[in-house]
Amino acid sequence: MSVGRIIETPDCVTEGAEWLAGACPRMAYAMDQAGPLPLRRKPDGFAQLLSAIVSQQVSVASANAIWKRLQQAKLTGPRKIMWASDDDLRAVGLSRQKIRYARALAEARIDYKALRDAPDDEVVAILTEVPGIGVWTAEIYAMFSLGRADVIAPGDLALQEAARILYDLPKRPTDKELRQMAEAWSPWRSVAARVLWAYYRVAKEREGIR
Repeated sequence: MSVGRIIETPDCVTEGAEWLAGACPRMAYAMDQAGPLPLRRKPDGFAQLLSAIVSQQVSVASANAIWKRLQQAKLTGPRKIMWASDDDLRAVGLSRQKIRYARALAEARIDYKALRDAPDDEVVAILTEVPGIGVWTAEIYAMFSLGRADVIAPGDLALQEAARILYDLPKRPTDKELRQMAEAWSPWRSVAARVLWAYYRVAKEREGIR
């Protein structure tokens, strides 16, 4: 099964943005408000998933601070996580739960290279077998680390809030409702997510995603 379009360059994002603007006037409006969209491509592998775990349930600023401390302590690789004591990991800002998740990820021995060629649903299924990696984290990894063009993370609160404001909805859409809305944005759902995050930044004056 094909993995579909991969977002590699800013030109890919621009192509998706132009398609969305043509398909939906509200998307076009959001892009007018937010300006150029970021590429947001990241490396794949252990460190990116560890970074995603760090980001869970904390502000963008807090996540950035904790991640910086992990990098300074050279605690971003699976072996380093396995060898570190709980005290070492607590000292850089990881909670007891996130220490457990970090160790589970280190022990999972995921074949990151094989994920590059796996279909989206298979990527999500493999990653969510690891404690601490939910569907949101797996979808963010598929979008940014694997460059999948047609993945969205509808459980993301910033995406839900941006969609509520942009489409003048009476309340924030649920995960299920946003997933249904996003079908209209296929085959560029991950670019639609970039639009919504960019619009969230403008509408709320704060970042919605690292």
